[in-house]
Amino acid sequence: MTSSVRPRGVRNRGQLTGWHVLAILVVFFGATFAVDAVMIGDAYKTFSGEVATSPYEDGLAYDSQLDQQRAQASLGWRMTIGLAGRVIRLRAADAHGHPLTGLRFAASLERPATERGHRAIAFKGVSPGLYEADAGALSGAWDIRVSAVDAAHRRFDAERRLIAP
Repeated sequence: MTSSVRPRGVRNRGQLTGWHVLAILVVFFGATFAVDAVMIGDAYKTFSGEVATSPYEDGLAYDSQLDQQRAQASLGWRMTIGLAGRVIRLRAADAHGHPLTGLRFAASLERPATERGHRAIAFKGVSPGLYEADAGALSGAWDIRVSAVDAAHRRFDAERRLIAP
């Protein structure tokens, strides 16, 4: 019977050792992490952060939105919106601080982080420049969007965040 006895430290050529396995694992995971880092960096740099349900149509309407904002700024109207219990109060004044009367409103309430809970609200004139709407039972954060139009068809758009207890 013959046995093959090798001196200590001498290996057969092509033998896989623990150091080889360690080196393979380090190279594999190092390459994976490097590729992941590049992909994450590129994704972060190219993502605008905007999410739209109809981005093409929104892009086409952008110029008209800019025109509306310029027209609105030239009006000089000011609106303040606040929440008092179940009532949303809106005060509207012109550039000289005089109350705006006879406005027609299109308004809605929605949650900032979800599509659920969207509801339309109707403002009624209470006194010159003061309008109120019943908001119902609210709790937490809500976004209100208001579009006001006067008798001369001039429009003012406003958006605010309301916090209900």
